[in-house]
Amino acid sequence: RGPAPAAASEAPAATPAPTPAPSEEPSPEPPVFSPEDIEIKGETEGIDVAALFSEPLNVRLKGTPQILIIHTHSTESYTPEEGDIYFETDRTRTLNSDYNVVRVGEELANALREKGFSVIHDRGVYDYPSYTGSYSRSLEAIESYLKAYPSIKVVIDLHRDALMDAQGNIYKTAVEINGKSSAQVMLVVGTGEGGASNPRWKENLKLAFHLQAAMNTKYKGLARPINISPERYNQHVPEASILVEVGCNGNTLEEALYAVR
Repeated sequence: RGPAPAAASEAPAATPAPTPAPSEEPSPEPPVFSPEDIEIKGETEGIDVAALFSEPLNVRLKGTPQILIIHTHSTESYTPEEGDIYFETDRTRTLNSDYNVVRVGEELANALREKGFSVIHDRGVYDYPSYTGSYSRSLEAIESYLKAYPSIKVVIDLHRDALMDAQGNIYKTAVEINGKSSAQVMLVVGTGEGGASNPRWKENLKLAFHLQAAMNTKYKGLARPINISPERYNQHVPEASILVEVGCNGNTLEEALYAVR
């Protein structure tokens, strides 16, 4: 079972948006995103990218908290660098939250708070000791949070991808941004067409489109193509949900932390 909201390791805290300093300079125009910035793969039949991208996003963030970050596969970790000393429960998996995706989720939570969002970061473990049933356990936690905090409108399930060939060789995805190696980020949207219904998948896909367009516009190469899957990934519960794969098992933790920043 996932932890009850009251037992979360970090209480929700509202971070007010910074008040802009007086300036004679006009505010810069926000970047213009285009459906041409969108790349998708997987179950793409019947998806009109331009038409869906042109629809307005219906998610409105108000009240606190606004965003929940959770990790269905909490023990996913990265390729150790020199000085990374921790016990592995399996290859590229560890319960040490200083070195697995929970650490990356904390980095993302802090980055969002700096931008004025109110975030809960759930540090619970849902894939150990049993990997089977991870999504059922994290769903229970998500539903508990949404019941306790109706102001949560976006749920981010943060993972680490895995790329390995038949010989066991591990690969990574990386791009150089501002002279530094960054893991790449893949957004995953589940349509539920594989059996479990997900009536919210188009709203989730619109959110993914805008996030990917922003990444491709500001940091070329950061975003991998959006993976559209027939699975559901618990994305049927909140108003908007996205599964985020930050790097692969061949990436280092530092590359993953840089990616979410």
